[in-house]
Amino acid sequence: MLCAAAMRVAHVMAGAAEGGAELFYERLCIGQHRAGDAVLSVIRRNPERAETLRAAGLAPVELNFGPPVDFLTRTRLQRALGAFRPDVAVYWMNRANQHRVRGPWMSVGRLGGYYDLRYYRGCDRLVGNTRGIVAWLRTRGWPEDATRYLPNFVADFAQTTAADRAPLSLPDGDRLLLALGRLHRDKGFDTLIAALPRVPRATLAIAGSGPERAALVALAQREGVADRVRFLGWRTDVGALLKAADLFVSSSRIEPLGNMVLEAWSAARPIVAAAAAGPTELIRDGADGVIVPMENARALGDAIASLLDDPARAERIARAGRVRFETEFSELPVLMAWRDFLAECATLTLHRPTP
Repeated sequence: MLCAAAMRVAHVMAGAAEGGAELFYERLCIGQHRAGDAVLSVIRRNPERAETLRAAGLAPVELNFGPPVDFLTRTRLQRALGAFRPDVAVYWMNRANQHRVRGPWMSVGRLGGYYDLRYYRGCDRLVGNTRGIVAWLRTRGWPEDATRYLPNFVADFAQTTAADRAPLSLPDGDRLLLALGRLHRDKGFDTLIAALPRVPRATLAIAGSGPERAALVALAQREGVADRVRFLGWRTDVGALLKAADLFVSSSRIEPLGNMVLEAWSAARPIVAAAAAGPTELIRDGADGVIVPMENARALGDAIASLLDDPARAERIARAGRVRFETEFSELPVLMAWRDFLAECATLTLHRPTP
């Protein structure tokens, strides 16, 4: 439990069925609720997400969050927030902000990427989950006192049991590489597959679903590594997969944050990452991970092979990543940062005229 005075916070998310932002939304709502805050969770209709929130003791409000002309959603959102009377209402990403409603509370837009800021014009404050996003907001005219860096936290996988490798049918002596994410060009899995010929005696498992699967399967065949690539589909046992892996790889072309990096640190796994914005901001190259140029299969493959061939170095990097997780990206420090921010917003709310 946190010691500061409890807050009343509404989190409004109209996200997709799957995704890193959506999973963090669930973790933050549940974490703040467990810490003693009064939390109203408003979500786009999703039975699985609603059940996850209910199981944690929350009572989610499910709305349609259709196009901007969906006035019924806006009316129902106004009613729900009016009844709850939050100190702060946090709107996650663009679609939720399309339906933002006015009230005697502070409105905060939460960004996990470089979004179209037209959707956020009516917000009192903006939150970015990387320092890079916050710096970008300030170059777009948002003043320093109206923006805040608040990182994500991920689950603690220290005690998670490793997934069984047997279903992956690894050849004897092969090391297991793990990659996570939607099968989309942004994730750079094509570069990772192209790097695999430079990494002998290693099998790559990719956990995720998406439109690029067929193209990636074909690429693995052309590169002669189809027998060393496993497509696992969308998985919810990320911690167990990470604990089973020898090394985690982030090959993304576009990655504003990279929850995957935080999850690998949580599981104490060494990381090799392409130099997208998020991993570059997070990782201290050579200390708690290895950074390579983006879209460079040769550099990526050589870095992976080098780390696999030096277990002592890999272990040092994994331990350093675990320390970063514990001090910066575990639940308690992130909840404390959110509590401080919300308390500042609530103080300002007290001095606002009623709309």
